[in-house]
Amino acid sequence: MTSALVTDFYELTMAQGYFLKKHNPQVVFDMFYRTNPFHGGYIIFTGLEDLLTKLENLCFSEEDIAYLSSLGVFRKEFLDFLSTYRFSGTIYAFDEGTPAFPGEPLVRVHTNLIDAQIIESLLLNDINFQSLIATKASRMVLATKGHGAIMEFGLRRAQGEDGAHSASRASFIGGTKVTSNTYAGKKYDIPVAGTMAHSWIMSFDNEVDAFRAFAELYPDNCILLIDTYDTLGSGIDAAITVGLEMKKKGKKIGVRIDSGDLSYLPKVIRRRLDEAGLENATICVSNDLNEEIILNLVNDNTPIDSWGIGTHLVTGGNQAALNGVYKLAAKEEDGKFIPTMKVSNSYEKTTNPGIKQVYRFYDEFGSALADLITLDDETLEQGTNIPFYHPFSTQDYFMMKKKDYTHFEPLLTKKMENGRRLYPEPHIREIQNRATDFLSEFDKSYKRQINPHIYKVSLSSKLRELKTKLIRESKEERNK
Repeated sequence: MTSALVTDFYELTMAQGYFLKKHNPQVVFDMFYRTNPFHGGYIIFTGLEDLLTKLENLCFSEEDIAYLSSLGVFRKEFLDFLSTYRFSGTIYAFDEGTPAFPGEPLVRVHTNLIDAQIIESLLLNDINFQSLIATKASRMVLATKGHGAIMEFGLRRAQGEDGAHSASRASFIGGTKVTSNTYAGKKYDIPVAGTMAHSWIMSFDNEVDAFRAFAELYPDNCILLIDTYDTLGSGIDAAITVGLEMKKKGKKIGVRIDSGDLSYLPKVIRRRLDEAGLENATICVSNDLNEEIILNLVNDNTPIDSWGIGTHLVTGGNQAALNGVYKLAAKEEDGKFIPTMKVSNSYEKTTNPGIKQVYRFYDEFGSALADLITLDDETLEQGTNIPFYHPFSTQDYFMMKKKDYTHFEPLLTKKMENGRRLYPEPHIREIQNRATDFLSEFDKSYKRQINPHIYKVSLSSKLRELKTKLIRESKEERNK
């Protein structure tokens, strides 16, 4: 079971207030984010399947209730209510692994107000963190330009144990090939891998003995760490000695560099390996890599076959968090849903009202052109000109002409109803393949590391009219 105490305290005090005041209408909440991380052009929406599993099993245990009672804040009747609590809502969401953009409702929650508040923190925690890490992994994979696989080695640098496991999952969805995190390998069925530590080599009398012992134990996965003492001296010499012994047995080796100039050293080592007749030996590099360093090394034609990345991958590097938020979009009054919105002096923080859908438009080659946020009950007609309004400007718009697109698809689909999944949890490799396929639908200009082209996300004419109307009414009310 998942403890429903994984929530901010004010969610529970509000929930008690709703309960005692008998104010618990049906509502719709949207989860979306405001700006792209890493100065990039997109995110990979990740964390959904983990979230759905937790929501199916969400409850307050006897120990949880006893703890809440000890705080002296909650009344007995509310605690009795919590003791039988189960999430009962319906969730619409993008498919996990879908590239997404600022302002789009990625998750739409239909439930009662108490339910919606209790799950808010858990939802944001799962989606924000995993989407951030999957996006970072995706950027790193793109930076390799197909030159070598990325191995996620982040367990010891991650934000706690739970963060490490979630980061391993998200990294794999973003495109890494293996993890060093054995528990994550078991839990999520991610391939696991590892090489050796400097301590292995230091525990032997010399590098040849250390490498030879490792090769005898692991002849089919023999990656030798050559920078313990002298990378271009004893390290590569010992690796070549053992590599030639393994070659006679029909096996091959790899070498790993964890320090020094990662542009210069692999070039010298590649030449040394080739001159020794070890042309099939591979080179792995690690040491605080990020996507900028990877891209520079690839552009410099550095001979690297794989990349071991930890810190900057599993922590998000220079981006602490994804700024995802969770806002009320509609509430039931007298049997019908009334659109609601947050109005701010900062127009970009003014939310989009109502129950919404997102459509992605494609051209004849299957390339994504733009996304349109609409009201859920709108009907778009294929093969017509459709206006796309700027999300922050009431005047700026362009026309998606019928000659420019061939079809569009809804991105929000029902994933959970009455607190239960509507399908079995997909295997993580299926989600990874989905993420790779979906990202390939976008022009490379949207995926640039620096100054990516801005992908158009617009509002439909009906949503724009509703938003303008509610803003005007809000101003009129404030000016009375």
